[in-house]
Amino acid sequence: MDQVIAPNPVHEPMSSAAFTLKPLLVANMACTVAMMAFVAIVGPIARQLHLATWQAGAAVTVGGILWMLLSRPWGALSDRRGRRAVLLIGVGGFAISYWVMCAMLVASMQALPAGMLVFAGLLLTRGAIGAFYAAIPSTGQALVADFVPAGERARAMASLGAANAVGMVLGPALAAALAQYGLSLPLYVMAVLPAIAWLVLWKALPRQEHHAQAQTAVLGLGDKRLRRPMVVAFIAMFCVAVAQITVGFFAIDRLQLASGEAARAAGIALTSVGIGLIASQLVVRKLDWSSLRLIRTGAVVSAAGFGATAMIGSQVLLAICFFVAAAGMGLVFPAFAALAANAVQSHEQGAAAGSVGAAQGLGIVLGPLVGTLLYGLGAGVPYVLVAFLLVGVALWSSPNVVDKIDPAI
Repeated sequence: MDQVIAPNPVHEPMSSAAFTLKPLLVANMACTVAMMAFVAIVGPIARQLHLATWQAGAAVTVGGILWMLLSRPWGALSDRRGRRAVLLIGVGGFAISYWVMCAMLVASMQALPAGMLVFAGLLLTRGAIGAFYAAIPSTGQALVADFVPAGERARAMASLGAANAVGMVLGPALAAALAQYGLSLPLYVMAVLPAIAWLVLWKALPRQEHHAQAQTAVLGLGDKRLRRPMVVAFIAMFCVAVAQITVGFFAIDRLQLASGEAARAAGIALTSVGIGLIASQLVVRKLDWSSLRLIRTGAVVSAAGFGATAMIGSQVLLAICFFVAAAGMGLVFPAFAALAANAVQSHEQGAAAGSVGAAQGLGIVLGPLVGTLLYGLGAGVPYVLVAFLLVGVALWSSPNVVDKIDPAI
C-alpha cells in the first residue's frame, strides 16, 4: 500500500533518495513525440479523408482547450489522491484515447465514411487525448516539487522541458520518415509509445507521497502568490503560438516563397525552435540562477529573436531568429514552473502546477487567433507585438509575494 505523508506546512521536499526524474522524462518525451507526430501528418490524412482545413485545425485546437480547462482539476486531484495515481490515469487515458483515434483513422482511410462522421470521431478522440494529457505536465511538475529542494527546481523543470523539446523535434521527424511507407504506419508506431510510458511510470514512480487532507482548501485560481508565474506562463505560450501559426504565411509573403518552399522554410524554422529549446534548457541545468533572473534574461533574449524576425528577409535568418527566440524561451519555461512551485506549500503543488498549465493552455488557444488577426495588418506585426510583451515581462519588477518566497533570489 502507498505510504501517505501528511501535508508539509513549509513545503520542504521529501527525501529524494528513491526519486529519479528518468520515468518522468520518458513519459514526457514519449507522449510529446506521439502528439507532435500526429500534428505533422494530420494535414495529409485530412486530405485523404476529404476533410476541410478548418476541420483539421479544430481537431488540434480542441486538445488545447481541454488542456486549459482540465490542468487545474488534474493538479488538485493529485494533491488529494497522489501523484502516482493521477499520472497513471493520465498517461493510461492518453494511451487508450490515442489507440482509439489511430484505429478510427486507419479504418476511415480504408472505408472512407462520411466526412462529418470522421470529423466527429476525430474531435472526440483528439479531445480525449488533450483531456488526459493535461494531467501529465501539471502532476509531473508537482511531483518534482515534492522531492526536489526549492533552489534546484528550475534545473529539474529544465530537464522535463528538454525532454518535451526532444519530443517536439523527434515527433515530426519520425512521422515524416514513416509516412513514406503509408500514412497508417506512423499511427501504428506512435500508438505504442504512450503504452511504454505507462509501463515505465507504473514500475518506477515513487509510492511515498504527500496527500492533502480532505478539508484542505483548494488553491484559488486568483491566488496572488501565483500572479507572476501565471502571467509569464500565459505570455510565453501566447508568443510561441503566435509564431507557430504565422511562420508559414510569413515565409510566403515576406520571403516570397512558393507554397512548397514556404512549408520547407517553416519546417526548418520550427525544427530550430526545438533545437534551441533543448540547448538552452540543458544550459539551465548547469546554472545556479534564481527563477526571476532566468525569466528576465530569457525574455530579453527571446524578444530580440522575435523582434528581429519582423525585419529579416531570408530563410537562413528566419531559422536563426527562431533559434534565438526559442533559446530565450528555454530559460523562461522552467523558471516560471519553479517560481510557482516555490510560492506554495506542499499540499498545493498540484493545484499550483495546474493553474500555470491553465495559463499556458489559454495562451495556446488565444495565440493563433490573435496572431492571424494581427498578421492581416502586416507580416511583421505579430512578431513586434510578442517582442514588446516579452520586454514587459523582463521589466516587471514590482514587489510580489512570489519574489519573497523564492529562496534562490
